[in-house]
Order: sequence, then structure tokens, then C-alpha cells
Amino acid sequence: MPHDGKGGAFVAEIRRAVLAGELRAAMHSLKEVPGNEDTPGLVIGATLPRDPPGDVLVLRPGVSLDEIKRSHGNEFKVDSNAVRRAAYARGLFPDVEMIHFRGAADTRIRKLDHLEKQRLPDGGAVGPADALIMARSGLESVGLADRIAYEFSPQEMQSVVGQGIVAVECVERDWSTRRILALIDDQTAHRCANAEREVHWVLNGHCNSPISGFSTIAGERMSSSATVLDHGGGVFIEASRSGPADRPRELDRAVGLELLQKARPTSSSAVGRFDCREAQLLYARTRFSICSTWAIGVSGKIP
Repeated sequence: MPHDGKGGAFVAEIRRAVLAGELRAAMHSLKEVPGNEDTPGLVIGATLPRDPPGDVLVLRPGVSLDEIKRSHGNEFKVDSNAVRRAAYARGLFPDVEMIHFRGAADTRIRKLDHLEKQRLPDGGAVGPADALIMARSGLESVGLADRIAYEFSPQEMQSVVGQGIVAVECVERDWSTRRILALIDDQTAHRCANAEREVHWVLNGHCNSPISGFSTIAGERMSSSATVLDHGGGVFIEASRSGPADRPRELDRAVGLELLQKARPTSSSAVGRFDCREAQLLYARTRFSICSTWAIGVSGKIP
């Protein structure tokens, strides 16, 4: 399906079916649901308890993480289907070659193990891969958690907005369905989802933007952080805040606005550049065009 690089194509088809009454409700992996746009008439009626949100490394037999680290990724091909993961990986392993395999988790691991190449639309091919970067929760869901060779820390690779959360969406005015969904709603996951998605809304991001965001709740307090990377992984901006857990959107709106404040218009001679041609800021119900190109205010390699 065409999706302009943003993801969410299958989500859009499912949403149309819910609005048409063909489905009463639909379950989504929240990270695949565009956070920069709403579908009028639909609402997230429930979120399930969050699965582990981290990203992991899966290695081809015969390849070791130490080899990749020693060489800074030189002569190694690593597959990731996310711009965010690829940017973080380039920060960790500057000389790595990032490639993209299509398919579900089990399909991609089969291609890894059998040294298969991924055919491209132009007739060419990429691969074979030496390693994959994937969501831990995705591997666990298909019974392949034993293939995890390394789990990235949040400092090395912060998760994408909504990773590990399953959301159940229904028609906004379908009160009977909403009452049922309320019985399975996990309030902690729902609040974290609302917070993290607010960052995407402020930045006009989507599931395949080089943007990460993660929120946690301890007692009555929420802590949230978010990062924007350039595609090369060498430049990034970060912001974090804490506040009342019952005000998740307000908290992460502040995080998103802080990220924007740390960026500034640039010339071609700037240290680093963040491409945000489509970026728009929604604040007080008004959209403002931000820029065509911004410089990142903080730069450096990921530790």
C-alpha cells in the first residue's frame, strides 16, 4: 500500500472499516498509528498493559556484537525498517551499512539466517544482512525472544512513541462498545500513550520519523523524554520533563515545544541539520508553519 514513507497505510484501511460499521472495534500496535493526525469520529477506547518497549539486536549465526563494535560497523549490514532505529544505529556504529528487509519478524529472521537478499522495486537487491534491529515485544509475540543477542538501553536507543502498547479503537459515539472497552483499559498505559503521542502531534511526526519518545509513571508523577535525530545519527536534540500523571498531554506538549526551542534556523554551514519540511506546530488550535530546515541545537555521539 502507498504510504508516502509515513506508515499507517493498513491502519487507515482498518479505520475506514470501523467507521463504515464493518468492524465494531480494531486493535492496533500504537506505534503504527499516526500521531500527527486524527480520524474524526474514532477514539481509542482502551489500551492494554504495555509490553517491554525496548529495541533489540538479532545476529546472524557466526556474527558477534563484539566484532560489530570493534569495527564500528564497517563491512557489516544491519537491517532496520525504521528511520529512528537506523539513525540510532549509525550513532552507535558509524560505519555500518543500514539496509531494509520487508516482512514480519519471523520472515526477516528467516532471510537473515538463510543469507537471503531483499529484492528492490528497481530490480536490484540489498543484503544479505548480518544483524536485525527489532522491537523486543514483536519477537516475543512470535515466540522468537531466544534470538535476542543484545537489548539496547534507553540511552542507546530510545523507543518510538507508543512502542509496546496495543490500542483498541472504536467509533466515538458507540457508547456500548466504549463501556466494554473501559473494562480492559490500562490507565497507566493510556496516560503514557496520550503523553507520547502529544510529542508527535507537536512535531508533526509519525511512526517512521527520526523521533523517539517514552513516558513512565511512578505514583502520581509522570516522567517523559523525547529525542529528534538526523538521519545520520550524529546530531540530535533531547528534552525531558516531569509533572502530574493526570496531565499527560500538557506535560509532553511542553516536551515537544522544548525540542522546537532547541532548534534554530540554519545556513548550509551549520554543524547539523534536521529535515522537517512538513513540520507544523498545533498549539491553541492553530497551526503554524515552522520551517523548511532546522539546525539541531545539541550534537554528539550516543555514548
